[in-house]
Amino acid sequence: MAKQLGISISTVSRALSDHPSISDATKKKVWKLAKELHYQPNHLAAGLRKGRSNLLGVIVPHIDGHFFTLVVKGIETVATKAGFNVLICQSNEDVDHERKNIETLLSAQVEGILVSLARTTRDFKHFEKVEKQGIPLVFFDRVLDGLNVSAVVLDDREGGYQATKHLIGQGCRRIAHFGGPLHLNIYKNRRLGYLDALHEHGLPVEENLIFHCDMTVDDGVRGMAKLLALPQRPDAVFSASDFSVVGALQELKRHQLRVPQDIALAGFSNETFTSLTEPMLTSVDQRCEQMGQSAVRLFLEMREERGQNFAPRRIVLPPDLLIRNSSVKG
Repeated sequence: MAKQLGISISTVSRALSDHPSISDATKKKVWKLAKELHYQPNHLAAGLRKGRSNLLGVIVPHIDGHFFTLVVKGIETVATKAGFNVLICQSNEDVDHERKNIETLLSAQVEGILVSLARTTRDFKHFEKVEKQGIPLVFFDRVLDGLNVSAVVLDDREGGYQATKHLIGQGCRRIAHFGGPLHLNIYKNRRLGYLDALHEHGLPVEENLIFHCDMTVDDGVRGMAKLLALPQRPDAVFSASDFSVVGALQELKRHQLRVPQDIALAGFSNETFTSLTEPMLTSVDQRCEQMGQSAVRLFLEMREERGQNFAPRRIVLPPDLLIRNSSVKG
């Protein structure tokens, strides 16, 4: 372009960046030729020259259902306003894939990483590289239990407590629980909330009513079939996931049992389908968009205070129990 226009390379560069030292006439000539040559500015390279990529990496287990979709929406809303572009990776609930996601984002020179752990993640080793490079790291929703890291989480224990207490308030006394892997904070705390409510109301903890699984629809079907085979079946189920509770609903319908009259159901996450089933499913809302927005704000705080011995911070959001027909026996 410089050769064709008979001007210096630096003049072309300044004209393309709308530098005030370049005349409007020169800028018009440069941009006219740029369009003819289909020139596309490389904002990433320009940002890296200034020590910034303006990229924020996000790793989610999956984008099935609405929870992570809405979290990402919240992330993008705040990130865009702050001048960041968002790179989204899926681990597909696989720790090996999660490791590859980390390498991909580091290669892209992201300025921060927000992550919700895969179900099979059991150690922090692959995140140590992120911390060693001084890149802000924020966890959301799923965190390994016991880690002192910056995170945005729901008060899952309170959510489990509210859901179970509601079922008890409906007259239920044999309340089963579908729980996920206990090394992840969300499933451990939802189970603790379930136990809190039982203890508070003097109800026994029956281990044969607790079914640990991967929280899929098929797991819900299998779990419900196992419960129905007991000499005395439960009168309610609190599931730590909406996916497994909808599987339970399918199995109950197959046995021509009524919900909630025979067995009441309550789930967790307020997935879109919970208001489309018959009956509609009671669930705990996780404030998805707020979680995503809070995660970005925490990243921005960490970035601002980088090098100042930033102490890990944890933001805990309150749950919201949405009571629907699947649990109301009155």
